[in-house]
Amino acid sequence: MYDNERGLYIAHCTEGNLAINGKMANRHGLIAGATGTGKTVTLQVMAETFCQAGVPCFMADMKGDLSGISKAGAMSGFIEKRKGEFGIEDPQFQGCPVRFYDVFGEQGHPIRATISQMGPQLLSRLLGLNDTQDGVLNIVFKIADEKGLLILDLKDLRSMLDFVSKHAKEYTTKYGNISSATVGAIQRALLQLENQGANQFFGEPSFDIHDLLATEGGKGVMSVLAADKLMMQPKLYSTFLLWLISELYSTLPEVGDQDLPKLVFFFDEAHMLFEDTSKALTDKIEQVIRLIRSKGVGIYFISQLPTDIPDNILGQLGNRVQHALRAYTPRDQKAVKVAAETFRANPSFKTEEAITTLETGEALVSFLDEKGAPHIVQKAKVLFPLSQIGAISEAERRDVMNRSAIGHKYDQMIDRESAYEILMAEEESLPAESDESKPAKNEKEGKGDKKKQGLLSKVLKAILTAVTATLGTIVGSAASDAISGKKTKKKTSAGQRIVKNSTSAATRTITRELTRDILGNLIK
Repeated sequence: MYDNERGLYIAHCTEGNLAINGKMANRHGLIAGATGTGKTVTLQVMAETFCQAGVPCFMADMKGDLSGISKAGAMSGFIEKRKGEFGIEDPQFQGCPVRFYDVFGEQGHPIRATISQMGPQLLSRLLGLNDTQDGVLNIVFKIADEKGLLILDLKDLRSMLDFVSKHAKEYTTKYGNISSATVGAIQRALLQLENQGANQFFGEPSFDIHDLLATEGGKGVMSVLAADKLMMQPKLYSTFLLWLISELYSTLPEVGDQDLPKLVFFFDEAHMLFEDTSKALTDKIEQVIRLIRSKGVGIYFISQLPTDIPDNILGQLGNRVQHALRAYTPRDQKAVKVAAETFRANPSFKTEEAITTLETGEALVSFLDEKGAPHIVQKAKVLFPLSQIGAISEAERRDVMNRSAIGHKYDQMIDRESAYEILMAEEESLPAESDESKPAKNEKEGKGDKKKQGLLSKVLKAILTAVTATLGTIVGSAASDAISGKKTKKKTSAGQRIVKNSTSAATRTITRELTRDILGNLIK
């Protein structure tokens, strides 16, 4: 909860209230702990505390539980027991102004981005491309820029890939080899992405980052992303949130350290962001997280283990809430030790032992002081939320969406002229041009056919003439031999061999004469 006296009051320990310093809230933070130890409730307490201070928040709702932040809570036995300990004798239960979002447009207003906004680097990660395929994708974006073609959705990107493949020879000397096999591999990856529902995310109207900075009645608006379905596609989920952070960084102006941040971004299941991520992209994430605090944005990671976060990024997370960890395996024991070492030690207890004995709702807490140094770690109990713990009904969700001020802005998809339409129009104009040239082509083909027919006729005529002449010669010779044969006596066997050899020679002579006559008549 938030008030002028206690500030951003989050937890309570034997030493008193534990509150986040407003000027240090943009120095980022971490909520860690095993499943069932209270991470989601801690996130809800933090978010509604920022909300009461007028700071808008963005959070991913992995199980639907965070939708309850839109509805006022109610007294329970647990709260009745704890309210005196926290110094909250009369809890003012209240909900927060909420806008529900959903990449798939089912449980909230659609959030969309264009392919161009996503860019080749994030898109390559989303598609799981290798270095060669990533290079071709960069070429496609470059050619689209040169031709002034907008790549807004998946069909635009498909059309550009098809165009570049067909004109690969024109661009190879300028940008490098573009093989049809590589283009085909990218097309297949796009098909898989489309089957996962990404075609609903890519398109227009694209999401306006400034809508995350809204306030209502002095309270910060809670932007809650339905992520129960989205988290089943880990790469889409992490790439989407990384795109959102990058857009915030590139869009918002520099403001430095303020009394309160402009926006707090809660990144649940943070380990997904760093799985299967290249070093270049991890370095980019680290850079954005390090610099985005100057834009007045605080990023809070929620994960089971601190070791899920790369060391360079973990070192930048100053405000920490560590719930219980279970040390059942050597890996778990190592994680407990690492988590303990990230805190400034408290001489009153051993941090490593305390982590394994915390109860649900308890945590080791250390926030930054006004100079940016971490406080000594305290064993504390996290406050109860003033909003409802647990999900709201579908009817209540629809009611919140119907009352939203931005429903008209994003609910209807727009499909304006872009690369797909322009390239399709160019392709359709090509058959028309070939139809106009068809008569001339047919005329040339007709002349060619007549020429071929004349040549064939000449060949046949030559063959017929030569065969006729040769047959006449053969018949005449045979008749002469028949006449002379009547007047001669049979030859001896030696004489028969001579005749046989003479006949073979005569056959060869006839063949040569026939060939010579055909060629002679053909030349004529």
